[in-house]
Amino acid sequence: MTADSTDLFALTGLDPERARHIVADAVADADDGELYLERTQSEVLAFDNGRLKTATYEVSQGFGLRSVAGEAVGYAHADDISETALLRAASAVRAVSSGYSGTAAEPPRPTNRRLYGDDNPLVAPVFSAKVDLLSAIDAYARARDPRVRQVTASVAGSYKIVEILRADGTRVKDIRPLVRINVSVVVGDGDRQESGSFGEGGRTGYDAFITPERWQATVDEALRMALVNLEARPAPAGTFDVVLGPGWPGILLHEAVGHGLEGDFNRKKTSAFSGLLGQMVAAKGVTIVDDGTVPDARGSISVDDEGTPSQCTTLIEDGRLVGYMQDRQNARLMGVPATGNGRRQSYAHVPMPRMTNTYMLGGQHAPDEILASVKDGIFSKSFSGGQVDIVSGKFVFDCTEAYRVRNGRIEEPLKGAMLIGNGPDAMHRVSMVGDDMALDRGIGTCGKNGQGVPVGVGQPSLRIDAMTVGGTET
Repeated sequence: MTADSTDLFALTGLDPERARHIVADAVADADDGELYLERTQSEVLAFDNGRLKTATYEVSQGFGLRSVAGEAVGYAHADDISETALLRAASAVRAVSSGYSGTAAEPPRPTNRRLYGDDNPLVAPVFSAKVDLLSAIDAYARARDPRVRQVTASVAGSYKIVEILRADGTRVKDIRPLVRINVSVVVGDGDRQESGSFGEGGRTGYDAFITPERWQATVDEALRMALVNLEARPAPAGTFDVVLGPGWPGILLHEAVGHGLEGDFNRKKTSAFSGLLGQMVAAKGVTIVDDGTVPDARGSISVDDEGTPSQCTTLIEDGRLVGYMQDRQNARLMGVPATGNGRRQSYAHVPMPRMTNTYMLGGQHAPDEILASVKDGIFSKSFSGGQVDIVSGKFVFDCTEAYRVRNGRIEEPLKGAMLIGNGPDAMHRVSMVGDDMALDRGIGTCGKNGQGVPVGVGQPSLRIDAMTVGGTET
């Protein structure tokens, strides 16, 4: 890419100095604010039931202008990046600071750090090669086992350029590639059908995920999960000691604990963790961080959508609550530093505190040791979606791959198992933390207030004592 092809001011013809004056006028007397420019190219190709079902390509661009006065926010956005549109937006957001006399916040500290490359994944491989890849995935999956009845495969990529301009002339730019490959397989035996899925992705090009060895391993894992589910028995209901596997099961931490540690919920005292800084909110040995600096990870960002460099923020340390995730507004109102967690879905959305890669650090126990300690329990290796109440911390999660554990041995697979509990309570019930911490494979998207952003999750193997398990066994 040439330098001009990623300069949004040059691409749109918007004069940066003129824009700076407009921004300065819009945020006069406010505490904070910025102009956020964005251009995104994205594609999705999906192969279903032996044919190409979806092939989309989209280019979008626009700006968002924000003025922050205390707890109030004025925000205007448009898909027309022009001086005329910017002037209209400035007139709208200026009203939020009318009669207000704020103190302009210091700009984010600068950084030259790059956590990922800037190659455009939509350029290579070419369209026909991606279609051939999906066709090969379909054929390979069907040839692996005669019980395969349906195969769905997809690739998705995006290339986002963001640029942030502040009233003092500070400019911050980030170029964010993102790809994902997914395979879902349906298998059947008589009238019974079950499915399994697996995917990978990250802030790279496609090359790392489309070698034959890599995509075949993705297919094999999706097929393995489907065949396990085909043999699964109805899950029992009751109270059991539960072992969670490493990696993707960290989605439970993300939902049941992570959202409750975002700054806005705690400033407004609507989180189960509000007012608990310095207190024990989990068992000793439990340390949870939000880390936006993991190279090439799906949830990583060199800078957040306010221009603050990402960082590794410790949230819970050895069971004690030590911090929250902050954007600039909530950090200022709570009297703490911003943590690089101000994120937005697009130029049409205001930033808010959001997770990046949230995970629990590893402990001292080998996974086999954790399993051996369970006399009668459940081992959950993977989850699908769940429901969480931020205020109470209550959650329900569906297990997509789970097994009964007896006398330290993994036995029959289970279908219909649900983990039911309360986030803070569940963290106090963690009795063993494994030494096998792993991040997920790059498939997570987090929703909050109608906005979705890419995230990562992770954890080591865990033992959680006496959890409520919902089941379908009759």
